[in-house]
Amino acid sequence: MDQVSGLDISKNRKAQKYSRAVQLRRVLWALGKVVFRMVPRPFYAPRRMILRAFGARVGRHVNIANTATIYFPWNFEIGDWSSIGERAMIYNLGKVTIGERATVSQGAHLCAGTHDFSDPATPLLTPPINIESQAWICADAFIGPNVTVGEGAVVGARAVAVKAVEAWSVVAGNPATFIKMRKLKQVE
Repeated sequence: MDQVSGLDISKNRKAQKYSRAVQLRRVLWALGKVVFRMVPRPFYAPRRMILRAFGARVGRHVNIANTATIYFPWNFEIGDWSSIGERAMIYNLGKVTIGERATVSQGAHLCAGTHDFSDPATPLLTPPINIESQAWICADAFIGPNVTVGEGAVVGARAVAVKAVEAWSVVAGNPATFIKMRKLKQVE
């Protein structure tokens, strides 16, 4: 144990964080990810197929940019007509679920992994993230572990959401706070 800080980093590093099956998947995905990135931007269908081949549940008409990072495809689910923008990071050590017609904009970061900082060995925790249908995670926003963004909610650009976001609300800032309710214009 580190006598200065009280943290037991050696125990953390020795801990088996992933099963052998997951480790094998990670090795294979390291290769699959290269192909995913090589598919030119307008060709979304091949990227959907690659993600499905690695265990992701990907709906119809989903657009995912080739510069987005899906850390563990087998922990990823996204509904029909949803999209993930350039440089978005889906750090899905835990399950990340995105509903239908939802948007994760460029540079957004969904982080479904953390550590128990009260434990000297800081073990890995993998709480899920749930982005419900029609929600919009704006550019460079951060969504923390164990957060649900309700249906139709908007998390503003560069906001930091570490608590649940109510359905059809608009939040912004760090930490994200309620701004107003989202109302859609009626289309004639």
